[in-house]
Amino acid sequence: MAEMMIDGVAFNVVVEGQDDAPAILVAHSLGADLTQWDPQMDSLARRFRVIRYDSRGHGHTEATPGPYSVEQLGRDALAVLDALGVKKTHYMGLSLGGIVGMWLLANAPERIDRAILANTSACFGHADLWNGRIRHALSEGMDSLAGPTMDRWFTRDFHESDPGAIERIAARFRATSPEGYAATAAALRDADLREAIRGVQNRVLVIVGTQDPAATPAAGGLIADSIRGSRLVALDAAHLSNIEAANAFNRAMVSFLTAPEAAPARAPAKKAGKKAAAKKPAKKAGAKKAAKTATKKTSKKTAAKKTSKKVAKKTAGKKSVKTSAKKAGKKTAKKVAKKAAKTTSKKTAKKATSAKPAKKMAKKAVKATRQTAKKTAKKPARKSAKKARR
Repeated sequence: MAEMMIDGVAFNVVVEGQDDAPAILVAHSLGADLTQWDPQMDSLARRFRVIRYDSRGHGHTEATPGPYSVEQLGRDALAVLDALGVKKTHYMGLSLGGIVGMWLLANAPERIDRAILANTSACFGHADLWNGRIRHALSEGMDSLAGPTMDRWFTRDFHESDPGAIERIAARFRATSPEGYAATAAALRDADLREAIRGVQNRVLVIVGTQDPAATPAAGGLIADSIRGSRLVALDAAHLSNIEAANAFNRAMVSFLTAPEAAPARAPAKKAGKKAAAKKPAKKAGAKKAAKTATKKTSKKTAAKKTSKKVAKKTAGKKSVKTSAKKAGKKTAKKVAKKAAKTTSKKTAKKATSAKPAKKMAKKAVKATRQTAKKTAKKPARKSAKKARR
């Protein structure tokens, strides 16, 4: 045993195993101490650097005034690691130690490698139940709680098969500080980590006792369901499964902690999903381009039709202008010819009174009339065409 001062509080910490081995921090239940992990020490010390400590208000660690919180107890665990210079460790906690482990996973995941959460709950609840135990501990002492607690912690069969183990555990429970027990019971009463653990990414093993009335198999199943990729193991035991079913517990513990790192099996599927997701927008982009092209073609066709209509109108207008000009020219030519014929005939008649013969005079008059008519017809026709174009 070694006393370690953390924030002015004397903590009892024990470090065992090889210094160069991977570290594992273990935390006990309410009303117990670090000796709770004695049945696991042979298996752990051969493989790990094992760090055991008495929780605040338990065993040989000082009981400071309460109430405590799970966050405060979690920070105590981090302070122990900092004092030992451990940056990252495996973690194993049972009951109270399990909910402290959940806080660490949710708030300091970089400090935890693999975690075992045994016979615990993310929300112990039942404020009236906890308040009753707190009153009993402070008013009547720990003896009054020892009998009912041992009945919850172990099955009737284990009571009959190993009464010596029951008595050792009961003696440590009675030795717990009533103030430390009451302050820690308040932390369990107030804690609710059901939402916080949903984001945990660490590798986790959840162990439940099939006959555990304190942290039921359903409570352990909720933890396993909330932490993606976690494993669930059920043992034939009550609350302290690490003692009642020690051999099965140790096998599950060692198998989980020493298993090789598994490559992420779903990584290729995720990549394929990303590629597929990348292809879909490409199709959409292609569809957009096709739609734009089609719209452009339609616009060109529509514009071509409009242009052809305009050209047709202009052409029709030109044709009508020419036709009108011709008609106007013919009408004007006829009128001018009549006037010219009348004028010429009058002049010719005057000239006919002279000595020249009548026939010659008549021929000249006709020629003059025709020439005058042609000249006169051309000028008005051009003027009419210009007006029509305007």
